[in-house]
Amino acid sequence: MDYESGEILCFDKPLTWTSFNLVAKVRWALCRHLGVKKLKVGHAGTLDPLATGVLIVCTGKATKRIDELQAQTKEYVATLQLGSTTPSFDLEKDIDATYPTAHITRELIDQSLPRFMGRIEQVPPAFSAVKVDGKRAYKLARKGDHEEIEQLLKPKVLVIDELEVLGFDAEQMQLTIRVVCSKGTYIRALARDIGQALQSGAHLIALRRTRVGDVRVEQCRQLEDFITQIEKQTR
Repeated sequence: MDYESGEILCFDKPLTWTSFNLVAKVRWALCRHLGVKKLKVGHAGTLDPLATGVLIVCTGKATKRIDELQAQTKEYVATLQLGSTTPSFDLEKDIDATYPTAHITRELIDQSLPRFMGRIEQVPPAFSAVKVDGKRAYKLARKGDHEEIEQLLKPKVLVIDELEVLGFDAEQMQLTIRVVCSKGTYIRALARDIGQALQSGAHLIALRRTRVGDVRVEQCRQLEDFITQIEKQTR
């Protein structure tokens, strides 16, 4: 493979890693393999540290295709904990409120989800990279009142093509869904909105990106295997 001229590599991002962590590891391994000090490497579509799955990494001149690649339709499998919320809408922050769930049934879920299909508006999370007055929202939220920051965020138009219930555990009040959506969709924010639609609360407890465009997670490399392969080629 000609990494300097440009290659597109697809990885299954590990849990707790940032997208930047994975890119840095790939860059380090490739620079060592090629015997160069610098190599342009970037990713198409950030994944939160608590999410796993498809992360497309571009090298060399292929980095010019990042905008094109991250604009592709994405698919996620997400598990929501109903009845409680966190400031970050996921497990990054501790639970800040709990709500009744006795009224939530599979029937109510099936009635509520269709409102999130098609072209919708979504307010991004306060703990996100969206900019507020030129500054990243998450930086402001960590310094002050996250609810105040969220009030300053403007809704964004996005498209949800498919929204399917994969499972509902009524005892644990956990809902697993499959989402096919456009660029810019925050699944954490979708969890928040579904919780509100169910007249309760919700936050994300697991998230896996299973597809970007035509690239499925089953086709993706494990970072450890890639580094081992590169190191063998370097010797």
